[in-house]
Order: sequence, then C-alpha cells, then structure tokens
Amino acid sequence: MAFTKTWQVNTLERDVADGHVNKVIYRVKGMDGSEEKTRETGEVNFVKPSSLPSDFVAYDKLTEATVLGWVKTALGDEVAKI
Repeated sequence: MAFTKTWQVNTLERDVADGHVNKVIYRVKGMDGSEEKTRETGEVNFVKPSSLPSDFVAYDKLTEATVLGWVKTALGDEVAKI
C-alpha cells in the first residue's frame, strides 16, 4: 500500500470582534492503506496586521483548504519534513 499524509484543521482561534484567525492547531496523519502509522499535531500563530488585507476571508467563509494553505505557507520547508 502507498503511504499517504492527510492534513486536518483541529482548532481555529479567532478574534471574535473581526474574525481574524490568530491560531490554527493542525494534525497530519500518516496512513499506510487504512492503518494509521504516525500522527503529528502542531500549531501556527498569526499576528493580526494593523488593518485587515483586501483578500481577508470572513471566518464563516473559511474552508479547511484555505486554512491549511495558510498553515503550509507559514511552515515553509517544514512541510516536507512533516
């Protein structure tokens, strides 16, 4: 069987006033077929800019794919190591 990695968002913490996400807790599961071989959990913190950017996505419009994109961008080269 092929070894696959599955990225998931566990928790989002946000500023309730404007919806800015300030922390993402993520999980990466390593699977060999249907058997889980490894699991790693981590977190990424985001600093709120002085003004929200034009591409700001409202909290209720966020998708897991969007948030995982932020996480992977923030992790940079660590993504390959995970």
